[in-house]
Amino acid sequence: MNFTPTEIEGVVRIGLTPHRDERGFFARVYCLEEFAAAGLAFTPKQMNLSRNAAGGTLRGLHFQAPPYAEAKIVRVTRGAIFDVAVDLRPESPTYRHWIGARLEAESGDALLIPEGCAHGFLTLEDETDVLYLMDRMFTPGHARGLRYDDPAIGVVWPSPPRVISAADLAWPPLAAWR
Repeated sequence: MNFTPTEIEGVVRIGLTPHRDERGFFARVYCLEEFAAAGLAFTPKQMNLSRNAAGGTLRGLHFQAPPYAEAKIVRVTRGAIFDVAVDLRPESPTYRHWIGARLEAESGDALLIPEGCAHGFLTLEDETDVLYLMDRMFTPGHARGLRYDDPAIGVVWPSPPRVISAADLAWPPLAAWR
């Protein structure tokens, strides 16, 4: 694996190092020792799958309220997404900044999103599956979110969403969380 930091501290792109032969390839997608050697403390506790039938499906922007904040690794196993992390840590120099990355099953790249960041994605293809490794068990009642189109954050999505849940449309803007 290779680890590439982004402009938001703690958000890291994780690339595969495939071993190829006539059958295809084999690659390690998580290794506690490799993460530790890269200075990343992440131990999975839960794995989730998001199956999305239609391209243009938007999920997010989601986070867990402290003290139940969670870090996650997001990887596409089928299709492609535009993946977004928003820094919600007031003490961070990149507070309210966001990064977006194209993740696709073909490359196998993933994004590590630390505690204190909201997460969302827009599917770029029909039949897209997104696999999440979480470092904390989900705690009901602590899920939070922000409007995907909050002008205070200014995420530039590659296209308008075609499918979005009523719950995601009902999230307040960032200013409401102060």
